[in-house]
Amino acid sequence: MAQKLPPYLAALNPEQLAAVRHEGSPLLILAGAGSGKTRVVTTKIAWLVRERGIDPASILAVTFTNKAAREMRERAAAIEPACERAVIRTFHSFGAWFLRRNASQAGLAPTFTIYDEDDQATLLHGALPQYERSECRRIAQVIARAKDLGLAPDSRDLARVASDPALRRIYAIYEERLRATGNVDFGDLISLPARLLARDEAVRRRTRQRFRVILVDEYQDSNTAQFELLRLLAGDGSDGIPPAYVCVVGDDDQSIYRFRGAEVRNILSFPELFPGTTIVRLERNYRSYQSILDVAGDVVSHNAGRLGKELKAERRGGDRPRLVLLEDQDEETAYCARICESRVRSGGRWSDVAILYRTNAQSLAFEKEFPRRGIPYRIVGALRFYEREEVKDVLAYLALLLNGRDEVAFARVVNKPARGIGETSLEILTSAASDPERGHGGDFLLAAAAEAEQLRGKAKSGVREFLSLVKSFRGILGASEGSLADLVERVAHDSGLLEYHRGQDEIAGTQKAANIDELVNAATLYPPTAEGLAEFLETIELDRSLSAEDSGADAVTLITMHNTKGLEFPVVIVTGLEQGLFPRDDDEGEELEEQRRLFYVAITRAKDELHLTACRWRRLHGRLYETLPSRFLSEIAPERLAFGGRLIPTGRADTGRVAVQGGGPGAASGSRSAAGPSPWRAGQAVYHEDHGAGVIIKVTPTPNSGPHVVVRFESGKVAQFFPKFTTKLELSRD
Repeated sequence: MAQKLPPYLAALNPEQLAAVRHEGSPLLILAGAGSGKTRVVTTKIAWLVRERGIDPASILAVTFTNKAAREMRERAAAIEPACERAVIRTFHSFGAWFLRRNASQAGLAPTFTIYDEDDQATLLHGALPQYERSECRRIAQVIARAKDLGLAPDSRDLARVASDPALRRIYAIYEERLRATGNVDFGDLISLPARLLARDEAVRRRTRQRFRVILVDEYQDSNTAQFELLRLLAGDGSDGIPPAYVCVVGDDDQSIYRFRGAEVRNILSFPELFPGTTIVRLERNYRSYQSILDVAGDVVSHNAGRLGKELKAERRGGDRPRLVLLEDQDEETAYCARICESRVRSGGRWSDVAILYRTNAQSLAFEKEFPRRGIPYRIVGALRFYEREEVKDVLAYLALLLNGRDEVAFARVVNKPARGIGETSLEILTSAASDPERGHGGDFLLAAAAEAEQLRGKAKSGVREFLSLVKSFRGILGASEGSLADLVERVAHDSGLLEYHRGQDEIAGTQKAANIDELVNAATLYPPTAEGLAEFLETIELDRSLSAEDSGADAVTLITMHNTKGLEFPVVIVTGLEQGLFPRDDDEGEELEEQRRLFYVAITRAKDELHLTACRWRRLHGRLYETLPSRFLSEIAPERLAFGGRLIPTGRADTGRVAVQGGGPGAASGSRSAAGPSPWRAGQAVYHEDHGAGVIIKVTPTPNSGPHVVVRFESGKVAQFFPKFTTKLELSRD
């Protein structure tokens, strides 16, 4: 008689249960979209502690967002409370945690702060003033990419990220300046722990003995440096310590962050890099109807770089996804509006609908039209909370309380609000701080105190005022009860920043003062100590989801395809499916495969309804272009789609053009094409204005849009068309 499973295991399907109970060899869990991977990871952590007696402190679980890490901890602890003691963090949060505990070995103070891209650009501009700030920002991004690839300034492969021969020198100058501040950037949170583990045997042995189980969620999003850190943490047994049990969870079909350094080969090659790997595929989808999953499967099956799986829906029923061909962006916007309004009329909510697009600029048409129609909306991916000017101003003051060597923080707020400290005065202080003969050791606060007498007038009194403020704020640290919020509020008020930004609100109608209040609220969870402040600053930098907006509002979601990762909506409309926009015409090879994965991610966000739209005309860069439907649409079997749109005359006798009227809810159905045999057939020679001569390789009739034609051109390019919607494709007369 089979042993009865405890309720938390009995709720799993057979594949999920196999993944949870696996032991011994490395494990790769290929988790398809909507397959319940979070349940598997959290249940596995609880099972290891409850059933296998694993010390929770020896479990390291890493993922890519703080929200995901919090959810993982909460769900595991709900099954087994002892899981609270497991180390469950993001990759970067773990790196910061590791460096603070091994700060002296890493050459850092435990109270270091973390520089973001804006801080990096500021640091570069200070070191290399001959470069414009915009150029410094671009260089900072290149350096960040180099660190993602695990490349130092002296690495032979540095040319992989940029061909500029000056990069090596600039990168070296940046690293020297960054080390002088005593702070780190995001790339350091991965590369510095890896370097320390590689060179320090004592730290390496202590760390490997601590972490005997390592789980990585969203492994398809890992970069080269993160893989190297994982390899060093796991070990290979050559030092006498058995390798850690490694389990990675991910979906190769959802690797869409190559531009951020993500390396899909990490998951594709995992079985070769970790010999003896067991692969468990989670293919049961609990989110979408099969009709939606079939469309997603058709698209991604054209990728060569994948391990392969087939999603099977647990939900029955569902309509076919609808492909609608429209005349231009105005009709596309109107079609989307009708879908939203229809959803609400039928008893749904505005928030049931998400409108997806490839680039942020595509949101503009919706932003203009939706208010006129009374449709509430929210844009996901606007300026993040921690990147806002007013928030960064307060954080700069706080960073200086911990580290007087923080050049970026000092330069940001020493004259904000204005204290008469101009560029010349700032250059004097910067020169003094970096001059070894003056003995300030790079400490900008110490240099400012010593050099203030050289300044004149307002600059002298301004520096003294600033130093007095910092001294008073430092006196509060550790000297008061309550929470860190009291200090943050004092900094915002006494520095003059709150009043300064409140004035900006009155001029521009912004919410800067409210955002400072939100920052104060966030600090209530931390003690008013140096350690509490360091932890707070780390959280602010690492938790990119901190936001002052009400994300629970009932509003249509406008969002890029990249930002939908991990989300789901009852109704999804994927817009702008035209060749040249998505994918771009120059996307080939790995770039094209990633764009195809991006389309797969977009499709699999839909729970109940999926709409796909393409326009005949698209305004780009101030010009109007005639477009072709995306090549990805030709990869979907036509019988999987319902076609929308109806043909109407434009009234322009000079061209004989036809327009496509959106066929959303309430629109009339399109009429079928005239009777008689179609001239479009496989094997027929054709000519296209842009692509030249070709041959039709497939023709599929559609109810409302006429024949769907797939053409292979002499260049080797394959493209698809609805001939009724383009004047550029014609049959050859030869």
